[in-house]
Amino acid sequence: MPTLTALIADDERLMREQLRAALQRVWPELDIVAEARDGGQAVALSRQHQPDLAFLDITMPVKTGIAAAMELDGQCPVVFVTAYDQYAIQAFEEGAIDYLLKPVDDERLARTRQRWMQRAPETAPDWQAALRQLSSRLEKPAYLRWIRASAGNAVRMIAIEEVLFFQSDEKYTRVQTAAGEALIRTPIKELLAQLDPDEFWQVHRSTLVRVAAIEEVRRDERGLLLRLRGHARPLEVSRGYAHLFQRM
Repeated sequence: MPTLTALIADDERLMREQLRAALQRVWPELDIVAEARDGGQAVALSRQHQPDLAFLDITMPVKTGIAAAMELDGQCPVVFVTAYDQYAIQAFEEGAIDYLLKPVDDERLARTRQRWMQRAPETAPDWQAALRQLSSRLEKPAYLRWIRASAGNAVRMIAIEEVLFFQSDEKYTRVQTAAGEALIRTPIKELLAQLDPDEFWQVHRSTLVRVAAIEEVRRDERGLLLRLRGHARPLEVSRGYAHLFQRM
């Protein structure tokens, strides 16, 4: 069997390494000829190496994975790697484009391999139409789904659903989960723009809290205080954000 070639594109180095390792286990005849850190680089490297298959992250700088795939215009089949929810997955199913959810597991990757091996060239989908449909279904902003944070000498990959709150801590931002804390360098102001406003509220100049983690809102001489599930220390709500809890 001739060697198949592939390109991996993801702005997260750990995600590229995780996918490459999974491919080596599940699809050993697939030769990874290039790795890209953004959508623009993915397009350039695809044209240079002409891979048989491209694994594209949806949310990348310079160009999204969808924009990169549209620019490549069906030059090679694309498998999107995404952290989107079930609503988006339905769009993938209807669009006849394969996808992998992060973090990629071997069983799902084996199904992708099987689909690709059974794919007949004459039944290849209309890629541009499928991509336009997919793009229209994914109109909501690409909010953060994972945080890469430092915890001592280790790097932790933290799902956004695990975060209780973010809080400025001198030159770092603390990421607090029920299991402990980690640090990132992204400032609160910059982080706020990357989070779903229905999921995270700013309650203080230095604090963003996950709404679903709030167990109780209480008032004392200091003002409003939030008690979170899985965290003992209450968080203060500054006067400028007290209106968020007026009807509670």
